Amino acid sequence: MLFVSLSRRDFLSALGAAAAAGLPISNRRVLAGPYSNAFYDVPRFGNVHLLHMTDCHAQLNPVYFREPSMNLGVGYAADKLPHIVGDNLLKAVNVPAGSDLAHAFSCIDFEESALMFGRMGGFAYLKTLVDMLRSERPGALLLDGGDTWQGSATALWSRGQDMVDACLLLGVDVMTAHWEMTLGAERVQDIVTNDFSGRIDFLAQNVKTYDLDDPVFDAFTIKEMNGVSVAVIGQAFPYTPIANPSHLIPDWSFGIREYELQQIVNRIRKQGIKVVVLLSHNGMDVDLKLASRVTGLDAILGGHTHDGVPVPIIVPNRNGKTIVTNGGSNGKFLGVLDFAVSASGITDFRYRLLPVFSKLIEPDKDMEGLIRRVRRPFEKQLSEPLAITEGLLYRRGNFNGSFDEIILDALIDELNADIAFSPGFRWGTTLLPNSTITMEALLEQTATTYSHSTLTEMTGESIKLILEDVADNIFNADPYYQQGGDMVRVGGMTYTIEPNAPIGSRITDMRIADTLIDPNKIYKVAGWAPVKEGASGEPVWDLVARWLKHKKIVSSRHPNAPRIIGVDGSLGLTERCGV
Repeated sequence: MLFVSLSRRDFLSALGAAAAAGLPISNRRVLAGPYSNAFYDVPRFGNVHLLHMTDCHAQLNPVYFREPSMNLGVGYAADKLPHIVGDNLLKAVNVPAGSDLAHAFSCIDFEESALMFGRMGGFAYLKTLVDMLRSERPGALLLDGGDTWQGSATALWSRGQDMVDACLLLGVDVMTAHWEMTLGAERVQDIVTNDFSGRIDFLAQNVKTYDLDDPVFDAFTIKEMNGVSVAVIGQAFPYTPIANPSHLIPDWSFGIREYELQQIVNRIRKQGIKVVVLLSHNGMDVDLKLASRVTGLDAILGGHTHDGVPVPIIVPNRNGKTIVTNGGSNGKFLGVLDFAVSASGITDFRYRLLPVFSKLIEPDKDMEGLIRRVRRPFEKQLSEPLAITEGLLYRRGNFNGSFDEIILDALIDELNADIAFSPGFRWGTTLLPNSTITMEALLEQTATTYSHSTLTEMTGESIKLILEDVADNIFNADPYYQQGGDMVRVGGMTYTIEPNAPIGSRITDMRIADTLIDPNKIYKVAGWAPVKEGASGEPVWDLVARWLKHKKIVSSRHPNAPRIIGVDGSLGLTERCGV
């Protein structure tokens, strides 16, 4: 087991010596020309090597993705990673403002930095980086934390096959899941049984059958690497049937299953396995709590919450310590965890979360060819122009994003609604000002298997109950009760929220214009992505596309964020990222 602490030297080296020392060389590195390998010169350390990607949301090509300007923590998580953003984060981890690392990990000066440093991620670039690191790290495993088969038009239309083929070519060894389940149980089992057989281990210790409580998937796998046995346990998103339609996976139950996890770890340790890691899609706050309670895990490589956390967090528990990381989203990052393991166990480690800058990496030709083949049948639909945006369009953040405003305005106008709700999904790429909004860009915000638009009559009391319920999913002080994404986005109304208030008391002052919402009055509420079985309606992308074509030019949108009480001075928000 792990009994090492992270020194200040290790903390800073996780970001690269030059950046940690405050040397402003990053800007020149990108501007000097493409395909600079110096940034990715990560010396081999130890004899056990794990590469980690998560939450790419089917983004095969490089993207722009703005990190949040607000990521509030509550309870003991307040003002601690991952709930530190913007300039607060850069100061906490000693990253110089204006550098490429600052652009990767924060929203500061996003538009200017995006033009300077370019798009990030992309499987052709990720493939080159993975292959390079593997060439220096014999036996290295590539772990995929899930949310891989969903989030793009081609993934939706191919039922995830584009991403399955890309992951096989990329060389993924092990994966777990969340949004994969929205393709339906039959499709998931088909991929696991056929495409992945003998090639990728699909793990989820916390998914059981409802009737007999039998495991649906393997719980763990053991790999041999340079004479060391390494166990990887899979942890799917525990609240999938709550956050997504349960009727798509009607026979499977989920949960954190902490007790069962501890039993699995104990069984593995009794076999004399030297390294035990959890490949998790819990979300970082859940992983931090889990690490404090489950013993025997050397590391938790996490996803779900899309937190690009530059440094590992060391969590003590009653028998040792566990490294906890979270690997960001959209293919922007690749985690590299190296262990030095002796006969007595782990003696030391190194961790880097490497940003994937497309300007610094030569794309892999085979992966480029696969991506072209995948996209070719759909090029006309993908490239269809819908409108021009005058302002920056993004989603990520605790409350409304500017792309959400477009969806909400379209729902209200097209369905003649008083109010609109849009799910607080964390996925969705970013468009720079004066860009064309294509059908592909719209589907990057809306591509699910249940994206029906809806119009429902609700009382003011019901509207408050919904907002209170979602707020508790996000701001409950106990991470094990945090079951949602970000806060539901709202259009046509305003409200006040106090994140640290008790459940049922967070939402106040709900208004349409200057008029208080009447708890007994009926309002027409538009929405999309209903989880209830049997729901129907026009696909939301068709509704929004029609609205965009009519508008032709979309003016800058200022997110309709609520008034927030009790967060003054929080490190989880910054005003330096504009709208």
